[in-house]
Amino acid sequence: MDRRQRRKARGTVAAMVMLVAPGAGATGCAVGGAAAEDGHGAADPVATLHRAADTLRTAGSSLAGTSMEMATGGTRVTISGTGVYDYRRQLGQLTVMLPQDPTGATEHRPITELLAPGALYMKNRGAGVPADKWVRVDTATLSDGNLVTGGATDPYAAAELLRGTRTARLVGRTEVDGTAVRHYRGTADLTAAARAASAGNRSALAAAAKGFATAEVPFDVYLDDQGRIRKLRQRFSFVNGQQGTAVAVTSTTLLSDFGTDTDVRLPRPQDIYAGRIAENQPGDRPER
Repeated sequence: MDRRQRRKARGTVAAMVMLVAPGAGATGCAVGGAAAEDGHGAADPVATLHRAADTLRTAGSSLAGTSMEMATGGTRVTISGTGVYDYRRQLGQLTVMLPQDPTGATEHRPITELLAPGALYMKNRGAGVPADKWVRVDTATLSDGNLVTGGATDPYAAAELLRGTRTARLVGRTEVDGTAVRHYRGTADLTAAARAASAGNRSALAAAAKGFATAEVPFDVYLDDQGRIRKLRQRFSFVNGQQGTAVAVTSTTLLSDFGTDTDVRLPRPQDIYAGRIAENQPGDRPER
């Protein structure tokens, strides 16, 4: 990837996938410290959430569904994705569906994304990239650490962010897709999460801690009786570089069918696009 292309990726590939505008709204929930527990709850919610990523590694793999929501120009935009994730290898594959253009133009082709330690690979990227080629982005160079950029949050990175949980309380028992779960609400700190994260996510989370408008990430998470994440909703806030205003994004991750077969393979070097990304794509920032 040449320097010109890297600057575009660093600016925010999310703009190719999302419509970034001032005034996007998603409010975080006020949280307390350790909370009361039910008969099946953990005595220390903070400690329980610190272990959530390790529990996923023990589970091995799962199906994954993602949703990223923001508001732009009074319209709420949602990007959805589905796929699989291997927590031991920290490899995932998602098919990301982009929303229809505000003008009512034909819907975009789905983007195939491969998630790997330190890297995001995208196919059907558009912007002059051949259809049979992948674009590779170094997640440590992204100001959001790829928590927002790809239009989906890497499921394991989302779980590792919980290693930075500062405050949390048990809200109560409920169900997610028919599975009994405990609902926790709290706030995580990106800087603390980066220090405690695995080597594959450490640099990306550290970049997000510096690049977001605030390092505090409000969340709601739902754990099953084995301590596995079934649903995780996180609220990120970043600054729109063009307008200088904070934009809030709500990212939701749904995990199911633990132990499912996965066969995620990274592209061969010759399949990675090394040329320039075309200019004036929707959301691209101008060169300086």
